[in-house]
Amino acid sequence: MAARSRADCRVLVADDDPAMASMLSDGLVELGYGVECATSGADATRLVRDADVDVLVTDLRMPDVDGLELLALSKRVAPERPVLVMTAFGAIDSAIESLRKGAHHYLLKPFKVAELDLYIQRAVEERGLRRETRALKRAFHDRYGVENLVAESGAMREVRDLLERVADAEIPVLFVGETGTGKSLLARILHAESARSAGPFVAVNCAALPENLLESELFGHVKGAFTGATTSRPGLFVEADGGSLFLDEVGDMTPALQAKLLDVLERRVVRAVGASRERPVDVRVLAATHRDLPARVAAGQFREDLRYRLDGISIAIPPLRHRREDIALLAGRFLAEARATTPKATVERLSTETMARLLEYGWPGNVRELQHAVARVVVLGRTAESTAGDLPPAVIAPPSAHGTIHFGDDVLPMRELQRRYAAWALDRAGGRKSVAREKLGIDAKTLNKWLAGGED
Repeated sequence: MAARSRADCRVLVADDDPAMASMLSDGLVELGYGVECATSGADATRLVRDADVDVLVTDLRMPDVDGLELLALSKRVAPERPVLVMTAFGAIDSAIESLRKGAHHYLLKPFKVAELDLYIQRAVEERGLRRETRALKRAFHDRYGVENLVAESGAMREVRDLLERVADAEIPVLFVGETGTGKSLLARILHAESARSAGPFVAVNCAALPENLLESELFGHVKGAFTGATTSRPGLFVEADGGSLFLDEVGDMTPALQAKLLDVLERRVVRAVGASRERPVDVRVLAATHRDLPARVAAGQFREDLRYRLDGISIAIPPLRHRREDIALLAGRFLAEARATTPKATVERLSTETMARLLEYGWPGNVRELQHAVARVVVLGRTAESTAGDLPPAVIAPPSAHGTIHFGDDVLPMRELQRRYAAWALDRAGGRKSVAREKLGIDAKTLNKWLAGGED
């Protein structure tokens, strides 16, 4: 603790022995602390309750008010204030009892002021870390709390409801949906709403790293485990201990890594590359993929046992074209975000024509594409009200082009025609399979087979 921080720290010394109280007070003042001193129970009680002190140092045994009573009072009026208790060797049992009741540490008499200084420093630093952790937790929740989820549409209200129901469960959650639908955002929301929210949230994109680097990233490595391993690395499982680990695009993981991941999930231990010992980890795994995992399992590209391990609860994220009621709200949010990061932005609001084009477009890139489109409008716009001409060319194409079925120039197999037609019909039905089945005159099994490109 630097001299300046000692000066910012006020210590209350409570001891019925005036000589001991004076010795400690004088020593702490010489080190730069601000000090209050109490040699009676009445003074100690008053100062604990009313004085602006950061740390309480109290004798455990005093005639009228003992240290345990002062500890209890301090915890009531200032729960975060560290309390250090002083005791003689014969009262060691009471000192241990004080730890159970919330004391930071105890010191056996006699001790040096330098020793007391060390424990005061540690107590204040730990209090600062706790406050910082709470602040980070609040900031994370403020950004990713479920109340920030745009869910005006029925499809997204169902997603929000499911998120809230599974948040505190320890069961793994698999987010499935097209690219750009916001799977990583929902994983963060789930963590923010969970009992693990005070722990870390760690994310990795399994499709962005080659196999050897992803293995090291996930499980860690020891120094010298491979060429270039000049230092040891704990790995993301260890970093996420006590919190959540988000495996984005887990469907692209190689078979070898799938086997190692399955072992970690089953036994809850991890072994770093090149290490001889395993380490237990307490991690909730969240995963996401835009792949059809059952189809990859059938093709031998993904382990069925790993799929069941990851898919404790599956949350399907609807594409943006199936949640059009959310487009206006999302566009408004993205407008505010883009203006905040573009100091010279002129655009203040989206015009009626701009919003009409946003509502008409099919959004194959989903929420991410909408975000980029609005950011483009903010960057290119020259007037307070946006113009549709600043939207990406695909968005300002004639509306009729957004709802057509594209066949291309080649003759397609009938099952591919069925797949495209079924997907088009599902879009027209707003993503509601029951409506699409009724319009097509087919049952659920046939619709799913058509959508998968199989034969009827």
